[in-house]
Amino acid sequence: MQQFDVVVIGGGSSGEWFSGNLPGFKVAIVEMDRVGGSCPFVSCIPSKALLRSVNIRHSVEAAYKLGATSNQLDLGNNQSAYKNATDRRDRIVNYRNDSKHVESMRESGATLFRGRGEILGPNRVLVTYPNGSSEEIGYSDLIISTGSSPTEPRIDGLETVPTWSSEEALSSGELPKSLIVLGGGAVGCELSQVYANFGVAVSVVESADRLLPNEEPFIGTVMEEILKDDRVDVRVGVSALKAEPTDKGVTLTLSDGTVLSGERLLVATGRKPNVFGIGLELLGLTANPSGIPVDEHCRVLGVDHLWAAGDVTGILPFTHTANYQARIVISNLRGQEMVADYSAIPRAVYTDPPVASVGHSSKTAESSGVVTKMATMSFYDTARAHSEESKIGELFLIADATKNVLIGASAIGPSADEIIGEATLAIRARVPLSVLADVVHAFPTYGEIYEPPLRELAGLLV
Repeated sequence: MQQFDVVVIGGGSSGEWFSGNLPGFKVAIVEMDRVGGSCPFVSCIPSKALLRSVNIRHSVEAAYKLGATSNQLDLGNNQSAYKNATDRRDRIVNYRNDSKHVESMRESGATLFRGRGEILGPNRVLVTYPNGSSEEIGYSDLIISTGSSPTEPRIDGLETVPTWSSEEALSSGELPKSLIVLGGGAVGCELSQVYANFGVAVSVVESADRLLPNEEPFIGTVMEEILKDDRVDVRVGVSALKAEPTDKGVTLTLSDGTVLSGERLLVATGRKPNVFGIGLELLGLTANPSGIPVDEHCRVLGVDHLWAAGDVTGILPFTHTANYQARIVISNLRGQEMVADYSAIPRAVYTDPPVASVGHSSKTAESSGVVTKMATMSFYDTARAHSEESKIGELFLIADATKNVLIGASAIGPSADEIIGEATLAIRARVPLSVLADVVHAFPTYGEIYEPPLRELAGLLV
């Protein structure tokens, strides 16, 4: 049995970090699917590639409104334009081929086991290969980095109709004439906008009373306006009861009695940590569907020499969180104590325009008992928005009224995903409001949107 200092079950986003950042350690990575995980191939990167095409189409449409003629600008027919967009997407993600990731991992000195990893007991992992053969490997420290999988809602008849997961949609070149998107979270909003901008008749269904229900209420309201401007049929506050196949695709019956029709049903109702079937019980742990509990060092609670990183922990399941947790584990394995601070992990939805948030929402701040003060500003009140004739968006800031520091920020509007970095740093570094209010931004930029609300929170008149 081969012995390793560190064995990592899962070679996704966080798993890749361990291959090149533990010098002097003998490292093994066990991964059945793509090295690098879903983000580079069938999730984050391909969706952003398609959304870039949406952004360009919006710019062309705006140019028409400014007087450009049809022979100067041409969006092309939807089918050919979508093929160009998906060809570009596939080229960017290397046609979903992970060979470059594999090469990089092996060049780092790590040993890659192309199979399924399962814990056999303390210090032992079983690797099962696609051909059915298997072998055991040993470890001193074990890292669980098995990621997450799409959830399937309980809907009568769902298994009988043509469905897509988001990963399947982002791997396909098919452009249906009509599409029902189940779920109004980040993925549902992004993909609804993508397909609608290539001529697909899109309906999006969200059981909560607004889109993006985990964000500030104004975010969902503005997002609904944005999607409706893109000709998306938005249904909120209703749930799906029954799906039925038809000769043209699928019908979906909603709780208000409405029946929607589409060629396909795209299921985007969230993801769940991959905790089952990996042998946690053989280390004395009970698989928790909410994720593997870890301490501030990313050590798994109750088991020595066991760590977890990424979506499997259930903590803010984003690629950047996974990478951050991997760095935490690596530092501690190398004897450099490091603790995780999740107070300023940004969240983003890359629609056009985008959504971005960081830190507390008004709801979580209230539930935590913090005495708060809040301030807002419209994107349209910036000179940059006037110059671009952009009329959509708002920034919302939350401060701790006792400590006079920023604890939350939410925005929807042009460049929101970029300007949120200023609030992220302010929250993480606990910068006093008086200092933030004294920061000067270049004119005219969207970053200026911070200045009036920060002066208000700092109690300054000008």
